[in-house]
Order: sequence, then structure tokens, then C-alpha cells
Amino acid sequence: MAAVGLALGLVMAVIVARLVLIQGVDHDRYTVLGERQRLRTIALAANRGYILDRNGRDLAVSVARTSVWVNPRDVADPLVAARALSPVLGQPVLALQAKLTKAGTFAYLGRKLDDATAKAVVELDLPGVYTLPEPARLLPAAGLAAPILGKVGLDNNGLAGLEQQFDRALVGRPGRLVVERDPAGRRIAQGEKRHEPSQPGDDLVLTLDRGLQYEAERLLAAQIRSTRAKGGVAVVMATGTGEVLAMANLEAAKPGGPVTPAPRNVAVTDVYEPGSVNKLITIAAALEEGAVSTSDRLNVPSRMKIGNHVFSDHDPHPPKAWTPADIMRDSSNIGSIMIAQRLGRDRLGAYLREFGFGTRTGIGFPGETAGLVRPPSSWYSTDMGSIPIGQGVSVTALQMLAAYNTVANGGVYVAPKLVKATVDADGRERATDAALTRRVVSPATAASVRQMLEDVVKSGTGTLAAIDGYRVGGKTGTARKPAVGGRGYTNGAYVSSFAGFVPADRPAFTAMVMLDEPTPIFGGLVAAPTFADLSRYVLREMRIPPSTAGVTAASTRPVPPAAAVDGDVPPATTVVAPSTSVR
Repeated sequence: MAAVGLALGLVMAVIVARLVLIQGVDHDRYTVLGERQRLRTIALAANRGYILDRNGRDLAVSVARTSVWVNPRDVADPLVAARALSPVLGQPVLALQAKLTKAGTFAYLGRKLDDATAKAVVELDLPGVYTLPEPARLLPAAGLAAPILGKVGLDNNGLAGLEQQFDRALVGRPGRLVVERDPAGRRIAQGEKRHEPSQPGDDLVLTLDRGLQYEAERLLAAQIRSTRAKGGVAVVMATGTGEVLAMANLEAAKPGGPVTPAPRNVAVTDVYEPGSVNKLITIAAALEEGAVSTSDRLNVPSRMKIGNHVFSDHDPHPPKAWTPADIMRDSSNIGSIMIAQRLGRDRLGAYLREFGFGTRTGIGFPGETAGLVRPPSSWYSTDMGSIPIGQGVSVTALQMLAAYNTVANGGVYVAPKLVKATVDADGRERATDAALTRRVVSPATAASVRQMLEDVVKSGTGTLAAIDGYRVGGKTGTARKPAVGGRGYTNGAYVSSFAGFVPADRPAFTAMVMLDEPTPIFGGLVAAPTFADLSRYVLREMRIPPSTAGVTAASTRPVPPAAAVDGDVPPATTVVAPSTSVR
């Protein structure tokens, strides 16, 4: 008995020691282990903040949707349940059966379903099948500005565009639902249940105007169809602030076919060789540096050999005594090259960068490219022929627009801006930083170039951009497209554009229209009219009064004059591209 008592005593001592260890020393660790077995935490996605236009109108919103999930341990007959769910969810029976029998206690059957589908699932009343509210992203303006707004994934995370750029502000703080379940995964009726609601994200207020954005997309789509172009871009910017008022990015699957939003924000992410719109920089830089004056007359031939390549104006002509204004008005390639030669490659290269080429604009948009401007030290002999007329250098449409806005703004570069403010859940608005600025050319130089660009619209290559009652300044461009995967240019492929500002005497906005491979090819024929139509809408929207003097009536002739044909397009037989042309 003594031995038995001793043995029992030892056993009891071990049990007591173990109990002390479990309930005393290791209490917290075992409590956590127990909770992990009993408690199930379900994340509740927060509503993303709204994206609004400058006037508070919806561009992207979050709406309530229902997701369907299953606890396989609660399913009585997986095959019967799969057959019932298949026609409702539109999924194969075998795929659903696999989800209904998988290991674990949670699997999604459908995400963010419409109300009718969710209601049909609930009415089936299947054991183990449950619903969960989730927010879904919706573009209430029929996909307006979709390439700019971007995309959101199923898990509410920004995948592209502004949704990605401002994901941290928009996403909000997720909530969670905590429920207590038994070892079989069944919910304990009187068990613990905690609901921590999610916190919505901040709203994003853009600089875009929804009405103007719609009009820009409508007009651009009509011109893409009319000219059988591959696609196009139209951008409008407030001159003094750099705020982007509209940015349309469209494409056509086939010439003349339906036009849809581009898969990305082409105005910011894609580069092209600008052609004659680049002559603005060549002439402005030469005036600023004193390489030429507005009264100088250059003896301009129609052809010129530089290195081993021949450059020419579009139409042959005898040598003409042209001023810089004449060269700009008629878009003379040879005149622009002669001005660039006076300026020199180093100063020309420096001004290309001062006007914003070769660096990102600062807009911060995902995928924005800096373009390509090679340092003057690496230029070939032919580059002094191609770069002054906008070939052999690559830019984005937004960079080109910002360069024109610099001249419209009295010589001060203003970085483009797309977001005005964020607004938190309590309604507190936080304005974004003002756009960065820098002086590029003097007010006098800017005024001289603005007058030249007015002459382009009055009597040069841009007459179809004229607007009754208003002074308009701008420039046409028709640029050859670099060959993809090879040297030189693609035969017959052009990018046509028009960039300008209104009113020319006191610019309120700057705009640009660009078309990819239109027919006809000339920017003065295809881009300038759309610029004029878009500008008329902006003038009405901004309530800008007509100009009081120096106005040229808009052309009403059905067939554009010969002057509307850009002088920047070299004949097809003329070799312009050096071997290093931008791909």
C-alpha cells in the first residue's frame, strides 16, 4: 500500500506540475492556440474612395455587391449542390464540385455578383453556402476617361492608372468579421462574434472636367472614324495652372471601325516623333539666344544636303528671302534647319530639355515615359537636319502640349497636373501641391512666337484651326513613323497633329490633337479642324469672351486651301532618318 501510495503521489505530482505549466506558465500560448482553432476571421474590404471631376461629378465609384462562399465541411451533398449552383453561377458542375469538396473551411464560389444572381443563390438555401457583402468598382459615366482612371482588381487593389498611383489613399482600411466555430467548422450559436467595420478610402478630385472630357472623346472618335486612323489623342490644359482639363485616348481595331478607349493612357505612356510642331522649340530657342531676330531674312532654298542625306520642303520653290515668321507660317523644313544651324546643336539640345523633352513631366502617372532626346555630343551629322524639324527625337503628347503651353504662358513652363485634391471620410479636403514652374524663354520671345503661331492659323498651314471671333495660335505637324524593329521609317505611315492655344492674345487654355495614321495624312487637314471644334466647346464652357481685335474668320470652304498642307512632310524619296532614329 505504501508503494501504491507513493506511485499515486508521484503521478499526481506530475499532473499538478503539468497543470501549473499549462495553466500558469504557458497560459497565453495555449489561449492563442485555442483561439486559432475556434475563431475564424473574415476580411471585409473597405469601399474605395470615389474619383471625382473638378466639379464633384462621379467618374469612378464603389457599389455594394455580393460574393458567395462555401464552408465545405457544412455541405451535405457536394454533387447535388454543384448541380444546383451551376446554371445560376454559370460555372461547370465539376469545377463547383471541386470547390465544394476542397480542404479547409472557406472557398469563394463567385465574387461581386449582381443582385439578381446573388438573390438566386440565396433562394437555393444550400447548407454550407453563404454570402458576403463586397464593394465593386463602377464607372458611372460609361467608361469615360477609363485609360486615366485605370483598373481595380477583385481584391480591391489598384492595378493601373490613377487607381494604382493613388491606391494607398483610395483603398481605405479593411474591416473584419470574427466568428467562433467548433472543430468541425460549424458556427457556435452562442459563440464569440465581432464585427469591425471597414473605413472608406479618401476621395480623389481630378482636374478633369467631365463634360469637356466627354466632348473631347466624342470629337476625337468621330475624326478617327472619318479619317480611318488607328487611334488618337486629344488633351486640353489650363494655361496658367497646368491643370489637365481633358485627356482623351482612343483607338480603332480596324480603319473606320468602332472606336474604343485605348488600353493605356497613350498621351503619357507612348512616344512618337512630333514632326513640325517641334519647330516651335527650334525658332523660340534661336530668338531667345539671339541667333536670329524677327526681322532677319534667310535665303531659303527648297533642298539642302546635310551629311549624306538630302532634306527638302514639301513643295519645290526657288530660293526665298524668308523671315522666321515666314518659315513658321509655311512650315519650311529648310528654313528651320538653317535657323538651327545658326543656333548650334549644343544650344538646341539644351532648349529641347528646357521645354521638357527627355524628362518626365512630374504628373506621376504609372508608366509615364521620359521620351528620348540624345545628348548633342552623340548626334550624327544628319541630326542637325532631322531634329530641328521634329524627327529623330521622341516625346509624349503631354510633353509636346506642355512645350506649347510654355509659349502661351509667357515663356514659363508649368508642369502638367491631373489631381486637384483628396477628401477624407470626414470631408476634409487636402489640396495637392501646386505645379512646378520655371522660366524657359523671356516674355518678349514668347510674345514673338505667339504672333508667329497666329500667322500660321491666319494664312499658313493651320487655317482650319481658325475660330470665328477669337484669335488662335498654333502649329501643324505631320511626322513620319519610325519602322518597328528596324531602321528608318515606315512607308506611308504618319502621325498628324495640331497644337495651339486660345485666345492667342491672352491664352486661357492650350490644346493638342494627334491622330495615328489618318487619311489624308496632313495635320492641317485632319487635326486642326478637331482642335477648332474642341476649342469652341472649351470657350463656351469657360465663358471666355471673344477677342476684340486681330481676328481672322474661320474658313468655311469645303476643300481646304493648299496652304493647309504642311510643308514639313518630305517627299517619299527623300531620306530623312538617320540609322539611330527612335524605334
